Amino acid sequence: MRIPHTEGHRIDAIGWLRAAVLGANDGIVSTASLILGVASASAAHENILTAGVAGLVAGAMSMATGEYVSVSSQADTERAAMAEERTELHENYSGEHAELTAIYVRRGLDHSLATQVAQKLMDHDAIGAHARDELGISETTTARPLQAAVYSAASFAVGAALPLGVAVVTPTAILIPSVAVAALVSLAILGGLASKTGGARILPGVVRVTFWSALAMGVTAGIGALFGAVG
Repeated sequence: MRIPHTEGHRIDAIGWLRAAVLGANDGIVSTASLILGVASASAAHENILTAGVAGLVAGAMSMATGEYVSVSSQADTERAAMAEERTELHENYSGEHAELTAIYVRRGLDHSLATQVAQKLMDHDAIGAHARDELGISETTTARPLQAAVYSAASFAVGAALPLGVAVVTPTAILIPSVAVAALVSLAILGGLASKTGGARILPGVVRVTFWSALAMGVTAGIGALFGAVG
């Protein structure tokens, strides 16, 4: 008896991976930048922590809201496209069959085989075949607003907790370098893990995230120092 071949692909995780990585990365960068900016303005330790906590809560809520709205818009677009496709299948089945056949011909099948494949797939699940091969909508890529929002908020909070935790236990005198180093090391690890999980090259992912994050933190710290000097 032959055992069916099952194969897992990293692309299956693309939805939650994108939301989780974006949230954690933003949590670390924005909270660390906020802490560094306030600290560079010579604020009291208590004020730095207050700003960090406020940044964590506000950022997590903002990420959840933004991700939910964005992915909901994508989901609405997908539903509208599917409704239109159902109408077209009902009103012009033969035309939709010809359209699907043409897609398979463009992918390399001869016309006779493409016609048979299109017919078999439409007999099995016409709307599913057109959603996948004509519209590019599948179970793997379909929009899930609530899932994206939860992943984004939770991952942001986890990411933001790291620089905030360092700020809590670090004396004010060495707070700026401690938060900066901890944030960059964490971001490098996060970038490497994200690249490895997604099957991409690790080094470019690490370099990309650390460079832009260091730039963001440096600019924010510079602005904070400028306002602190003016004040």
